[in-house]
Amino acid sequence: MDLIIRNARLRDLEELRDIAIEGDKISEIAERIQVTGTKEIDAQGKLVTPAFIDPHIHLDKTMIVDVVRPNVSGTLREAIEIIWEKKARYTIEDIVTRAGQTICLAATNGTTRMRTHVDVDTIGKLMPLQGVVEARRLYQDIMDLQIVAFPQEGIVQDPGTEELMWRAMEQGADIVGGMPANEKSPDDSKKHVDIVFSIAKAFNADIDMHVDETDDPFYRTLEMVADKTMEMGWEGRVTAGHTCALAAYDDHYAQYVIDKVKAAGIHMITNPATNLMLQGRLDKQPKRRGITRVKELLEAGVNVSFGQDCVKDTFYPFGQADMLEVALITAHAAHMSLPGEIETVFDMMTYNAAKVLRLDDYGLEPGKRADLVVLDCTSAKDAIRLRPDRLYVIKEGRVIATNKTQRQLNRV
Repeated sequence: MDLIIRNARLRDLEELRDIAIEGDKISEIAERIQVTGTKEIDAQGKLVTPAFIDPHIHLDKTMIVDVVRPNVSGTLREAIEIIWEKKARYTIEDIVTRAGQTICLAATNGTTRMRTHVDVDTIGKLMPLQGVVEARRLYQDIMDLQIVAFPQEGIVQDPGTEELMWRAMEQGADIVGGMPANEKSPDDSKKHVDIVFSIAKAFNADIDMHVDETDDPFYRTLEMVADKTMEMGWEGRVTAGHTCALAAYDDHYAQYVIDKVKAAGIHMITNPATNLMLQGRLDKQPKRRGITRVKELLEAGVNVSFGQDCVKDTFYPFGQADMLEVALITAHAAHMSLPGEIETVFDMMTYNAAKVLRLDDYGLEPGKRADLVVLDCTSAKDAIRLRPDRLYVIKEGRVIATNKTQRQLNRV
């Protein structure tokens, strides 16, 4: 065997296990594997899980907060406007440098796969895409990237963007993005959705849209997306991110839409770090929490995951590409503190995220790709609570990162 992890604690088992890896695949999991490995790791009873997945991040915008003017209102609208100024001056080298910093952070923190949105519009044109495509090439040894062509400025209201979206799919984007609420009318939002699906059909591509990222309950594009998904037969191939307005709907309409989301097989992604910061910002007390109806969606059987979304940009000045940090924020924001709920939060950045990315090689069983993380703890709850060292991060059977914090307490 190329690599054997000894004495690993798995989430669903009492007894420790050995995990054998041959090439880039898990070949065997047993109480004791008799053969020796070219390399061996003694997990010493620590938790071993599949590596983390970040299904929603913006690598073209990451790490810019210190080189642009401040967002003095703290609002989503001003954050977008500041991005206009930076985007007009993007270079491929600049994007690669910033994206690379975040990719390296994420890999060190146990993430080996990401889905990143990149802006496609008449301001930056295809420069954000070209920069992230180059970053994907340069960092492919430590991170797998799916790239979403994301028309943040709208499609109908930004003439020329539709043509750029087609070109983006030809030049390296994998998934068709959208932001239908960012149009001037519901009719234009519907046209936006129709365009996104027509591009996806032409390229036989999945879809991942930012949907109703607003406190306003009168934004209703999630229902549009669900209806179009079923009309086009794209069930299971569409993801809706943010969906903050779903939390602002009255309960009757919210359940009506959730039922449609379930019927359409839409994957849902909440981004609580950014949305807790941006949504409800202008409310008087009591302030809205700003994140979608996570529990109701899960109870309806909808696949729900969460993403980092932003790292040190105009939308969110914090973040360190650490999915355990986002898990902790999600648990607080969605009131998920019961034992089973905590396990679900851990699933949201592992198995649920793998469903979003539609991965068939993900998991902790023989035959699956050997993307694993050894955590300096013994349970999912402590992983989220402590955000401990990722002792070993393994991608395709190779150790790509090791972490061990030295702590010393001196008492007199």
